[in-house]
Amino acid sequence: MKTGVVIKSTGSFYTVVTENGCECVCGIRGKLRTEGFRTTNPLAVGDIVDLDDSVSPNVITQIHKRRNYLIRKSTNLSKESHIIAANVDQVMIIVTLAFPETSTVFIDRLLATAEAYRIRPLLVFNKIDIYPPEEMEAVNALADVYRRIDYPCFFTSAITGIGVEEVRQALTGETTVIAGLSGVGKSSLINGIEPSLGLKTASISLSHLTGKHTTTFAEMFPLSGGGYIIDTPGIRSFGVIDMEKEEMSHFFPEIFAFSSHCKYGNCSHTHEPGCAVTAALQDGEIAESRYLSYLSMLEDEGGKYR
Repeated sequence: MKTGVVIKSTGSFYTVVTENGCECVCGIRGKLRTEGFRTTNPLAVGDIVDLDDSVSPNVITQIHKRRNYLIRKSTNLSKESHIIAANVDQVMIIVTLAFPETSTVFIDRLLATAEAYRIRPLLVFNKIDIYPPEEMEAVNALADVYRRIDYPCFFTSAITGIGVEEVRQALTGETTVIAGLSGVGKSSLINGIEPSLGLKTASISLSHLTGKHTTTFAEMFPLSGGGYIIDTPGIRSFGVIDMEKEEMSHFFPEIFAFSSHCKYGNCSHTHEPGCAVTAALQDGEIAESRYLSYLSMLEDEGGKYR
């Protein structure tokens, strides 16, 4: 029996690095596929597992308790959720305002999920080399929304190398999952951070202005400066799961801060008199885009948002 970390998941087989540094491809014990799971994937990259090495291929027999995970609503209607990665320190959300456009609802749902599972988020505004001055103003304005609530923001270009060193420093010594829409340049940026990886990249679809999947399966890679990154397939939508409506506001730091001043303790921040949150919204202390994202999550009945 050995213990190791899942570094790649193909859905059927898992690559595990054991404590002594050996890498092996493993199957999974049959019971683990259905035993107490409501997800499309009983195992995720980053999981710590026990495996039976007396058989070939080795078989994963046990999953250790996760300290956290990044999860989203599954596109598979037969299951409830999909775990993107487990046991991570931070999530780097790659954002582009064009080619493709990342909506604030998508960003805020990812941020709220990171808050819910105690994962530190970083926002990376990529492809800044493609924006004319007026569009860069919009990029800066959006970044300011998140800087005001203390989310670290970076500006990068995988083509020119702008900002790559700053991001590399932010990733050093941490286990970071990379997330974003298809086509935002995740693989290209990772190649800029760690050139030796040589991840496959592709241009976006000009007919639909959306990305093409170049990463098929989630995979963890070591960084030469220390730490790990988990590259994930591009997400086309992000549906939140396992959040009660009463606690949604807890995962928007600025809304939660003002909520303590509401007249009613169970205020939903939608229509109640004496709501400090809607007052702060009117005063410009809470960004309208953030408030609309909060409302979309309250109203969501299983839909997916880009």
